[in-house]
Amino acid sequence: MRRVAIPERPDWRARAAEAGFSFHTFPDGPYWDESAYYAFTLAEIEDGIEAPTRELHALCLAFAAQAVRDEAILASLAIPEHAWDAVAASFRRRDPSLYGRLDLCYGGTGPAKLLEYNADTPTALYESAVFQWLWLEDGLAAGRLPAGADQFNALHERLIARLAELDLGDTLAFACFPDAPEDRGTVAYLQDCAVQAGLAAPFVPVERIGLAPDGRFVDGADAPLAALFKLYPWEWMFADTFGPAIGPSPTRFLEPPWKAVLSNKGLLPHLWRMAPGHPNLLPAYFEDDPAKARLGTSFVKKPLYSREGANILLVRDGVLVERDEGPYGAEGHVRQALAELPAFDGRHALVGSWVVGDEPAGLCLREEARRITTDRARFVPHLIVD
Repeated sequence: MRRVAIPERPDWRARAAEAGFSFHTFPDGPYWDESAYYAFTLAEIEDGIEAPTRELHALCLAFAAQAVRDEAILASLAIPEHAWDAVAASFRRRDPSLYGRLDLCYGGTGPAKLLEYNADTPTALYESAVFQWLWLEDGLAAGRLPAGADQFNALHERLIARLAELDLGDTLAFACFPDAPEDRGTVAYLQDCAVQAGLAAPFVPVERIGLAPDGRFVDGADAPLAALFKLYPWEWMFADTFGPAIGPSPTRFLEPPWKAVLSNKGLLPHLWRMAPGHPNLLPAYFEDDPAKARLGTSFVKKPLYSREGANILLVRDGVLVERDEGPYGAEGHVRQALAELPAFDGRHALVGSWVVGDEPAGLCLREEARRITTDRARFVPHLIVD
């Protein structure tokens, strides 16, 4: 694994506009960054990332099966009691999952370590599935990239195939906040995948979703929503006034309620309890567990609900190295062994390994000068070069 500097395509912004990639730039700098790429060997992809992803996802499913039968586990995850039946029922029904992303600490040496599982509302999907593939095709055609280079990227085809087999009816509505560019871009891409899978895929702004007297969720025109993809976290939904109606409602959701037990940082100490010493796990404990002392003076403290690095503390040898502010923490924390992201050319790289259904499907790299990966991280494409 290495970071390779390369000139940008002079017309990449025009190419992004043609492809519908409208959120490629922050107000103060780039989000999409093709001034470099990350190069992997095939063995690094297959053995270092793909195989651990499959194994970790299977371990997470085994934990979900435990969690839905154990109220103490659900309570430890700060899932409200009124949602326990909805979470358990969705798992017992085998409500299908569409996708998720494992965030891994991996630098090409030593085993990948799970940092968290973005199992509910992961973004960076369109740029992973489509735009970095277009970058690869352009680079190969222009001779700017190594001949024969490939990419770990079956996302687009797998998403369409998965949507076609979900058995949620012939209409799948999609919801997010329409004024959030990255969220709206992610949902628009998934709508397109759903159409290619043969589904009707209307968009419903989150704020227009209502609840009918008979318990059905409805759109802004009071039409029933039989199936709904929502880029809206389960912890927010459970806390909403209609949260208690989720379980009894006939509406089926993507991601399903049972994914709430995997998108929670409390997953991490439970996995370590299930598989202590697993090569792809880091020791982790709940903050109120005296066993956290086993981590010593170097650790990362994470809120259960944290997203995009918010409210994370990174401590090395008893010294606070870095922290990020945010709205999380009242729900509780976990403490995880410190595994600092590998640095390449002064940038710390986080590997995101995508899962579609139950199978590894692709890769994304985000990097920052900081050690904590936040919503200001840049997306950098990757190659497989042997």
